[in-house]
Order: sequence, then C-alpha cells, then structure tokens
Amino acid sequence: MMSTTGPVCRLCRREGQKLFLKGTRCETVKCSVDKRGGTPPGMHPWKRGKFSEFGVQLREKQKVKRFYGLRETPFRRAFAQADKKRGPTGENLMQGLELRLDNVVHRLGYALSRGHARQLIVHGHVLMNGRRTTAPSARLKEGSQVTFTKKKKIREGILALHEEGRDRPVPSWLARDVSALQGEVVRIPPREEYSLQAEIELIVEYCSK
Repeated sequence: MMSTTGPVCRLCRREGQKLFLKGTRCETVKCSVDKRGGTPPGMHPWKRGKFSEFGVQLREKQKVKRFYGLRETPFRRAFAQADKKRGPTGENLMQGLELRLDNVVHRLGYALSRGHARQLIVHGHVLMNGRRTTAPSARLKEGSQVTFTKKKKIREGILALHEEGRDRPVPSWLARDVSALQGEVVRIPPREEYSLQAEIELIVEYCSK
C-alpha cells in the first residue's frame, strides 16, 4: 500500500496527466495539472530533453503504479502473478489491478479516491463477501460482493461522500445498490473500461527485462 506524505499533485504533473489522487479536487479549477498547463515539476522542466525508449517504458510503469497507489514491490508481485496466468500478461496485470478491493470501492462511488478507499479498508469498515478485510490489495472475483459495517456513523459518512461524487459513472462490470451500501463484481473488467488507459505493452517490456 502506498502512502505519500508529500504534494501528490507533483506526481500528476510528472506523468503529464491527472491521476485523480485528490478525489473531487482534481475535477475543479484548483487542479494543479490544469493550473500549470501540464508542465512537469522542478526547475527548468522543458530543458530535460526527450525520453529514451527505456525512459518512455519507465514513465508508463510509474504512471500505472501511482494511479493505483502501489509501491515497487507490490507492483512487481502483481506483475509476477499476471505473468503466471494464461493469456496476455498486460491484460492480466490491468485486470488484477482493477479487481483490487480499494479500486472497486472507489469505482463503486463509495470513496472519493483510492487513497480514501484504502483508509476505509484498513480501518476495518469494508466487508468482502460478508467478511471484514483490512487488505486493500485483496482481489475480488466475478460474483464477489462489497458491503460496509453496520456502524451508523460510518454508513452515514459514506452516503454523504457518495452524494458528493454521485455523478461519477459506475462501469458496466460492477453493480451498485446505494440504499444497501452494496456492490458486486458482475464480470471481469474489459479493457475499454479500465480506470486508466495505459500502454500496457510498454510496461510488459520494461518489467520483462
């Protein structure tokens, strides 16, 4: 699990696009990427020249890591698991990241960001298939259900946050019942509905070296 104590907006600017690390703030005029015109952080950012082939692969890998909130070791572990499965490694990797519990809670609209979803999970407020889990990296399968504890204060808070981000669409591979604060994985996420459209072939080339 990734814990960033510095200014996370610098991470978005480094990758040249919004990674939505600050929830709804990223959709307002306060977004640093919009305010600074997409310029990278640091002094004289445009004097660094073009990236090499290795640099392009590295940036793509870093973008995916930061978007899903992973550090290097968990990311490498996820890649190794994807490589062992049948089918394209890149597709397996992205599907595994999409099916992480923290990502599913966020995409259901019950958390404003993946960081917020991880906080809810670590504090024991999320139930996976009726059992409490404190592992944001827990993988859901087709038919898996996500619910929340029955604590009134927690449920009211989640509903209030859901109202704040109620315009966020829910992907077709998830089903949501807001009245019951429940969600379900209907099917394996297709490529066109990943949270992040990345050049996964570049990531596979980088991690296979």
